[in-house]
Amino acid sequence: MSNNTMKKGSLLSFLPLIVFVILFIGSGIVTKDFSIMPLNVAILIAAAVALVMNRKESFSTKVDIFMKSAGHPNILLMAVIFLLAGAFAGVAKGMGAVESTVNLGLSMLPSNLLMVGLFIIGCFISISMGTSMGTIVALAPIGVGIASQTDIPVALAMATVIGGAMFGDNLSMISDTTIAAVRTQHTKMKDKFKVNFFIVLPGAILTMILLGFLTHGNTADLTGNHPYQFVKILPYLAVLVGALAGTHVLIVLAGGIIIAGVIGLMDGSYNLQSYLKAIADGVVAMEDLAMVSILIGGIVGIIQHNGGIDYLLRMITSKIRTKKGAEFGIAGLVSAADIATANNTIAIIITGPVVKHIADEYEIDPRKSASLLDTFSSVWQGILPYGVQMLAAAGLAAISPVSIILYSFYPVLMGICCVIAILVGFPRLNGVEKKK
Repeated sequence: MSNNTMKKGSLLSFLPLIVFVILFIGSGIVTKDFSIMPLNVAILIAAAVALVMNRKESFSTKVDIFMKSAGHPNILLMAVIFLLAGAFAGVAKGMGAVESTVNLGLSMLPSNLLMVGLFIIGCFISISMGTSMGTIVALAPIGVGIASQTDIPVALAMATVIGGAMFGDNLSMISDTTIAAVRTQHTKMKDKFKVNFFIVLPGAILTMILLGFLTHGNTADLTGNHPYQFVKILPYLAVLVGALAGTHVLIVLAGGIIIAGVIGLMDGSYNLQSYLKAIADGVVAMEDLAMVSILIGGIVGIIQHNGGIDYLLRMITSKIRTKKGAEFGIAGLVSAADIATANNTIAIIITGPVVKHIADEYEIDPRKSASLLDTFSSVWQGILPYGVQMLAAAGLAAISPVSIILYSFYPVLMGICCVIAILVGFPRLNGVEKKK
């Protein structure tokens, strides 16, 4: 897109998103309760603001623009994927997959490398489940128990759990952040995974070395009964293998729901009615996120029509001279969005269309732009004291979220590794040829 064809636009074009941030985050800061303003209500108000802006256009025209953008195939596909991911997570949890996965990890946890083992378990569970919050809820009590039996600070244990959770949130094939990053950048899940894995792996290895050094000599008795059934872990493995094999994500998720359901029906965890209810409950749990993504699609369409995207591109590109500069610009853009919204999925959905424009303008491989979106949103989500992951871990451990930040090794190291990747080139990028 040349500067001659860009609409003039202004910062005012982003008023709907500014209103959203003020409502969603500002209310939390004022009341000290970040759940006071429901996400979907804040988005609805922002959508209303978008529709009343720009008096040069009739209301009917603006509604048409909003609906066409909200109904874009990529937006709708993303919403369907969110719903299926929720259904899979609900069915897998109901048939005991989460408990078996956690207990498998505990049975393998070495007594002299407690935090290293806890981090590895967190990585495995989060990449299997595709949810950082689910991982934190499952492992935080275990981390607190380990800390109570040793001299390990509770804050360090919680930071370890959060780090493991963010590892999978950044890589899992069924993570909402990964889905959003891949769909907005028009790339393939397996390609983004291959590029991203070799960026975050060094950060994970360095984190394990640091944890081993800091907690050396601390041991705890974890010889209790941790029963697990390997067959109940199969749905997670099937989804991971299917996605890596390049199978369409809808087929992967549908297959996971069926496999988890068959296992649950065979071992008595489900009857037909409870199986269907688990699917329905999982879908309902993701309805808000699906609707938010659709509404944001409409809001971004209005912003783009009003010249906001062009304005932002002009502002960013005026500071960019090279492709690496554009990559740093993408990193900065999604970082700012995540800091403002404290939600990495929402940050990706908001900035994804703008990042796609920048990537096209500077011929940045979509696997790179997807990796940058997912990685830097996860970096900040693992550090922000008002992020939901930090608040959940702090609440379960009854400590201040600020105390956890000091030990947030993995998010920081992940960010450093991604910066290095920008500077020296993304690893393994040539291993997957970009298809025009």
